[in-house]
Amino acid sequence: MAYIVPEEIERYAEEHTTPPPPLLQELAEETRATLRVQQMLTGTIEGRLLELLVFASGARRVLELGTFSGYSALSMAAGLPPDGHIDTCEVDEEHAEVARRYIGRSPYADRITVHLGPALATIARLEGEFDLVFVDADKVNYLNYYEAVLPRLSERGLIVADNTLWSGRVLEPGPEDESTAAIVAFNDRVAADERVVCVQLSIRDGVTLIRRRR
Repeated sequence: MAYIVPEEIERYAEEHTTPPPPLLQELAEETRATLRVQQMLTGTIEGRLLELLVFASGARRVLELGTFSGYSALSMAAGLPPDGHIDTCEVDEEHAEVARRYIGRSPYADRITVHLGPALATIARLEGEFDLVFVDADKVNYLNYYEAVLPRLSERGLIVADNTLWSGRVLEPGPEDESTAAIVAFNDRVAADERVVCVQLSIRDGVTLIRRRR
């Protein structure tokens, strides 16, 4: 994955962001050393952004689509109030095992539930509204995830969609690149959707923030 901003600017921004705690540093190192798609690691800058979004919004109920190794869930948990909870969905058993192991070692073990299985099935099974939804799962289902969670947002709820600039490939999608085509379709739908207000940020690989109109 190529970042949108120049590498030296990305490095400067990380140097001026509060470092992650030792447990997250250890998790990042294990992820890079042992998991196949290490580029999916959220990392310091986006991890702190997610934490601050949870904290600033006062979100108590968070839904994450795409746990991977648990870095983003643990980052968001640091911004939760004491009665907050995160439901995070992961389809890969190997990823879920790593996430559960590190969550179990964290101060937030009682605030995070890892659901193994297809995210759409988990969304349908969970009840109630969500204050923040972080979408970082398979790209071909981004529109399906969006339509599934938008009606479930609380009054001040927020959707945070990751990888929405897709290393710049959104500018020239190939005809057979299914994931890129899906991201382009998602971006176009959200931007034109009169139900929502959105902003696309050039953080890491692109992050889009979405809320419902009042």
